[in-house]
Amino acid sequence: MTTGNRFGDLEISDPKVMRALAHPVRLAVLERLQRYGPATATQLSPHVGATPSVTSWHLRHLAGFGLVRDAEGATDRRERRWAAVARGWRVEVPEDEDGRAAARVLSGEVIARTAELPLRWLTDTEPGLEAEWTRNAGLANTRIVVSVEELAALQEAMEELFMPYVTRDAAERPPGSRGVRMLMYALPEGAEGGDGDASC
Repeated sequence: MTTGNRFGDLEISDPKVMRALAHPVRLAVLERLQRYGPATATQLSPHVGATPSVTSWHLRHLAGFGLVRDAEGATDRRERRWAAVARGWRVEVPEDEDGRAAARVLSGEVIARTAELPLRWLTDTEPGLEAEWTRNAGLANTRIVVSVEELAALQEAMEELFMPYVTRDAAERPPGSRGVRMLMYALPEGAEGGDGDASC
């Protein structure tokens, strides 16, 4: 695992780490630590669907794979505070079949975890939003026809565009800023779909 990308995400290429992370509670724990900062197993427990002892076990498992660590300044071993190693993570899909299968399992868990977010936003969050935020919420379902090199360049350009907002310090955010979830799926079609027709 390396951290050589512009967001400072942890890059996961080891199939064992992918399989370790491909668990609903572990994904919830890591997401919570990345979003809200260091916490104990007891503090995390109500938000991740597990008891404090089970949450603690999952935290130790994540630590064994280098995904979480002891929080800086934490000294009380009875109330161990944990922190995410990086603000985010991404998968570098291996070329061998075992690695691809592990990446597929992890992707499935992530997609299952995020699939309900748009509907939950629509029912729970959108009705209470101010008009200017609602107007600037966006949905897109666009099909493009590109080469693999063009797709890589497109994703690189989108990262470049997002980078200043992902990495800036909280003190630099303008007044009135709030979190916005950016969900992006780049789902290449099978070879039979590569006919160059972008009309559908």
